[in-house]
Amino acid sequence: MAFDAYKVKDELIRWIRDWFEENGPGCNAVIGISGGKDSSVVAALCVEALGKDRVIGVLMPNGEQPDIDMSHLLVQTLGIRHYTLNIHDTFEACLAEIENTGVEISNQTRVNLAPRIRMSVEYALSQSLNGRVANTCNWSEDYVGYSTRYGDGAGDFAPLGKLVVREVKAIGHALGLPEVLVEKVPSDGLCGKTDEDNLGFTYAALDRYIREGVCEDEAVKARIDRLHKLNLFKLKPIPYFPFGEE
Repeated sequence: MAFDAYKVKDELIRWIRDWFEENGPGCNAVIGISGGKDSSVVAALCVEALGKDRVIGVLMPNGEQPDIDMSHLLVQTLGIRHYTLNIHDTFEACLAEIENTGVEISNQTRVNLAPRIRMSVEYALSQSLNGRVANTCNWSEDYVGYSTRYGDGAGDFAPLGKLVVREVKAIGHALGLPEVLVEKVPSDGLCGKTDEDNLGFTYAALDRYIREGVCEDEAVKARIDRLHKLNLFKLKPIPYFPFGEE
């Protein structure tokens, strides 16, 4: 079945509106703005659902961010209130404190610390601004674990959580967002690599495999399957000891 971006866009807008009516009547949507397609689409959907006065963007560069102009373009295009908080000093202070313990800092620690700090900032602002925090991850990323647990993988509601990359882009175009935001090549913002460089396959291949079960490249298929299996725990609630349950 062909994906109807306009139909799904309208359904998403209704879903966001209904979710806020049930979980935060009158609350604001707080969204971390990276300048990429996902945060752009979520912000635009929230503006359509709630009105621009109830949508708050949070820009969180870690020192110098070469593509920060994309974040500014989005908030200006949507006309939403926004705040810029540079996390660089906090990031470096946390790493310094860890080093002071004598622990050798791993690359994964460095990669995942920034998104976890950003999510703490989003929740801190949200609690001061009567907000609910948006998760901006898409299903393609989540499927292979390309998100940080309790970082960008956190949030109170997830509009894109079951949409693959190509579908998110289609909705972005249906919303009338600038082409440069919808088609911006996603990167990790850390080492200059694109998401696809880090993953080892294209989002086009991943999307097709998720939606159609087709992947002609057996090596890519095996890598996707392995990443999905390794990261399934990220998609599940925290397991707890079932004391008192039958």
